[in-house]
Amino acid sequence: MKKMFVLTGEPSGDKLASKVIIQLKNSRSDIEYMSVGGDHLKALGIKSLYDLNEITYLGFTRVLLNIFKIKRKIKETVKEIIKFQPDILFSVDSPDFTLRVAKEVKKKNPDIKTIHFVAPQVWVWREHRVKHLKSFLDHVLLLFPFEKKYFDKEGIQSTFTGHPLLERQNKSKVDISQIIKDKKKIFSIYPGSRLSEINVLTPILFEFIEKMNEKYKDLFFIFHCTAEYVQLIQNLLLKERFKNCGAIGDEKIKSHILKSSMFAVAKSGTISLEICNEKIPSIIIYKMGIINFFIVKMLAKVKFANIINIAADEEIIPELLQSSCNSTNIYNTVDKLLSDKHALENQVKKSQEIISNFKTEKSSEIASSVIESYF
Repeated sequence: MKKMFVLTGEPSGDKLASKVIIQLKNSRSDIEYMSVGGDHLKALGIKSLYDLNEITYLGFTRVLLNIFKIKRKIKETVKEIIKFQPDILFSVDSPDFTLRVAKEVKKKNPDIKTIHFVAPQVWVWREHRVKHLKSFLDHVLLLFPFEKKYFDKEGIQSTFTGHPLLERQNKSKVDISQIIKDKKKIFSIYPGSRLSEINVLTPILFEFIEKMNEKYKDLFFIFHCTAEYVQLIQNLLLKERFKNCGAIGDEKIKSHILKSSMFAVAKSGTISLEICNEKIPSIIIYKMGIINFFIVKMLAKVKFANIINIAADEEIIPELLQSSCNSTNIYNTVDKLLSDKHALENQVKKSQEIISNFKTEKSSEIASSVIESYF
């Protein structure tokens, strides 16, 4: 049997990793897996060393406050990977954690092949990191075509795979009539996958919904959550006594809810690509601590937070960040868009043009075949 360790650092990485592992499992039955993963890898029967929550930290200050805990976790993870003796260490996203682990693993056992999926965003900041990666990564799998030049420049093996979340999928039919009552229009809300994001954004989003309910009587707001926090958000909604809101954590149902949505408000992140892929108009919101914000502001080389806007070099999808991320601004932006059919159509049209450059239709297959070549 061959061995592979799958290393993720947060739910979005766990989801991406699972797409590739599904392909790998379809073509190879001789691989034994171990991971640091979440619900998606667990659903594939892959055991995780510990819960993802133990290493998911948000922002520079939070990392600094937990630096000794993180270092202990890196040390513990490296020790378990070396003990497992994999042929391949497949790390996905969360570079501040996964790449530190990969570096230490490579030091201790250079024979372990290291493949990293989702390149650090060197086009946003810290381009000098690429040079550093050469010493411990064997291959980098890239989501976006414009990233390749950075790795070619340093002679690092890389492959543009496209984004797995943009792949065409054969989805089974799901009846959502029991979730959405009275034939209301679906409005999708994405408050984030981390508890810290949920704590910051849900009060703002609740105020936004109250404002929307004053004008719109035919909407049903669905909060898309991780399975871990769906009960928390349901309890918060009950406390607020909203009659036209719900929360969902089931991945299969979530994708059908999104597909049937008329609009989405989402925390900045990977989910924006999925929303655009389903041709749903949206806006992006985000808020972080003031210290973190100033650090990001000083280091970032790009004008926008959203990958669609970054690639287009224009604000196709409205971004409401930091002080702009408040219920009044969110309501005014959404209300204006909903009253302008041309603006909605234009956003969908332009975002489709951008994401067409991120698609290969066989992203997971390409990633899987690169991994196989290292066994």
